[in-house]
Amino acid sequence: MSTPWGQHEAAVERLKASYAAIPLGAPVRLAKRTTNLFRARSASDAPGLDVSGLTGVIAVDPEARTADVQGMCTYEDLVDATLPHGLIPYVVPQLRTITLGGAVTGLGIESTSFRNGLPHESVLEMDVFTGAGEVVTTKPGEDLFDTFPNSYGSLGYATRLKIKLEKVPGYVALRHVRFDDAEVMAKTISAIAESQEYDGQQVHGLDGVAFAPGEYYLTLARFTDQAGPTSDYHSGQAVFFKSIQQRTTDMLTTYDYLWRWDTDWFWCSGAFGAQNPRIRRFWPERFRRSDVYMKLLGLDRRFDIADRLDRRAGRPLRERVVQDIEVPVENIGAFLEWFDAEIGMRPVWLCPLVAGRAWPSYPLRPGKVYVNAGFWGTVHVGPEAVDAPKNRAIEAKVHDLDGHKSLYSEAFYDEATFNELYDGVNLARVKAIFDPGNRMTNLYDKVVRRR
Repeated sequence: MSTPWGQHEAAVERLKASYAAIPLGAPVRLAKRTTNLFRARSASDAPGLDVSGLTGVIAVDPEARTADVQGMCTYEDLVDATLPHGLIPYVVPQLRTITLGGAVTGLGIESTSFRNGLPHESVLEMDVFTGAGEVVTTKPGEDLFDTFPNSYGSLGYATRLKIKLEKVPGYVALRHVRFDDAEVMAKTISAIAESQEYDGQQVHGLDGVAFAPGEYYLTLARFTDQAGPTSDYHSGQAVFFKSIQQRTTDMLTTYDYLWRWDTDWFWCSGAFGAQNPRIRRFWPERFRRSDVYMKLLGLDRRFDIADRLDRRAGRPLRERVVQDIEVPVENIGAFLEWFDAEIGMRPVWLCPLVAGRAWPSYPLRPGKVYVNAGFWGTVHVGPEAVDAPKNRAIEAKVHDLDGHKSLYSEAFYDEATFNELYDGVNLARVKAIFDPGNRMTNLYDKVVRRR
């Protein structure tokens, strides 16, 4: 959706007015219908921030390969505006309704992250609506900009971001390479991250899936102008993640490659029967989307459907284990071995990343290869599920392996450990400058205490 500059400025004024209407002491939250967060929050009757006019692309400059984008613009709408010019953002997170502002403040990731880092690393400048009720323009190297990634709204919300764009052709050739040994896979990831090649061919995108102990795949993506027969994992019967085990090569349009995971929410659509051929045949194409599955999940939570069925069948109580973690590449084998033994959930998504510089709120070592492991589901644990033993064990193990975990889902760290991992001292210092009245909920209260 195109948003002229005048409309953007008017939308910012409405945002400011909605902020002024929130009573002092009431939580400051976005008034938006969709979310990609997996943590509950305390109920509130206070009005939210009006961001309804901040959902578009303001301008695309094909020559400079930049775009000015509103903070609540989804990547789906952003790609729709840039791809006709043969351009895409440096990193396009897997799910269509992730917003640009959300990916920057909450750390998005995807298969280009091994060479392009995280979404905030291709931001040239941004306007942030702060807890002081002001819009501050900030650039890399400044306190607000550098501390903003992984702050999750505790410093404020991006209203506009100027980002770099990458030139891409029309197709993506895929190669699925199987490994029986996680250590060999890790060494291969390191080699590809250094050379951006494999077997003499360029690698533009790199991710993978651990299906079972001894069954690991890396998917190597090569952007190409050479057309060929392409697979359809959106409207047809085929499911992308299953194809990784079934074929060694594949070809997608660039558009379909960007959203290859969204159609089945990785593999999580299976919980709703969407991968059953008899159901899939009649499942409308427009409903094969992560945001639709998220709404179905919300209904399950609201009416306690899964737990009711478990109780009726005499199954132990489930613990929800929905997390993304990062560990140094040399530790991914140790993590997967432990995860198999202690959690037992498969598949696990694997996505290498390399940060170009240090970012205080999510301290990754610059130039160091990490691997993101994503796992999303439930584990039957019994009455102790309410204490989240599996999630707590994951946090401890990731800490032991010199890693971090993303904060879009539930977190259980004690405050001292949390501040150690996410540089709480620096975050508090910057928050005191840009939110002196402490209007925005601080990061620990937001993600652990769920306030």
